[in-house]
Amino acid sequence: MTMPTRRIRPGAGRRSFDLRATAWFFVLLALVLCVLGLVARTLAETAERRPAWAVVLGVTGLSAALAVRRRRHRLSARTARRAAEALEEGALTALEEWETPVTDTPPVVEAPAAAAVQGLGAYDYEALDADEFEQAVAELCARDGCTGVEVVGGAGDLGADVLAVAPDGRRVVIQCKRYEDGHRVGSQDLQRFGGTCYTVHEADVAALVTTSDFTAPAVEYAEHCGIVCVDGAALRAWQEGTGPAPWLLTDEAPGGC
Repeated sequence: MTMPTRRIRPGAGRRSFDLRATAWFFVLLALVLCVLGLVARTLAETAERRPAWAVVLGVTGLSAALAVRRRRHRLSARTARRAAEALEEGALTALEEWETPVTDTPPVVEAPAAAAVQGLGAYDYEALDADEFEQAVAELCARDGCTGVEVVGGAGDLGADVLAVAPDGRRVVIQCKRYEDGHRVGSQDLQRFGGTCYTVHEADVAALVTTSDFTAPAVEYAEHCGIVCVDGAALRAWQEGTGPAPWLLTDEAPGGC
């Protein structure tokens, strides 16, 4: 008995494995995944920095989905109109966010003037020694805008304890006297300072700053020579910002004795 044979159609057999096509498939798949990952990362960063953009992208995606669904299922005109209005609103919000500059720097909050004044120079001057008092006065000068501030007090200072350049460019020479309340600055102290502040240190503004007070002859001599006298009360006002700095107490030309 002869068995019937099955006829195999040409081309109906199993296809051979194509290594080249498979490699290209995986290359394209990797590229697509990289692009999708980059897009997802960009969208996440944009949503974090500009939340309004996340809303816009969501509205856009929803509108696209509604459009596709409308083609397939023919949505009513009312639903399509709502989607269009939402898309328009999201676009307007995006434009407003786009016009607003974005910065990674946090906003600077200005401190109150009183807090700034109490920063540098907030000392109990009567509790300082002579060297610390000179340093404290120098810090007040630097706080109020002086440049080139130097503490030069000590042996051979020739009457100058603090040197500085005022904000208006004038040379400031200050002698510091940390005296007790009962020890007032006398005329001899002013005379010694007046003999060097202009001729030796070439001061434009000469000031004697003390924690105590001045005698009447000392004040008279200072007025004659154009020396600014800053007593304990004026020093505290300068420190607290309620009183002027020494170089603001005179606009006259340098004097001399």
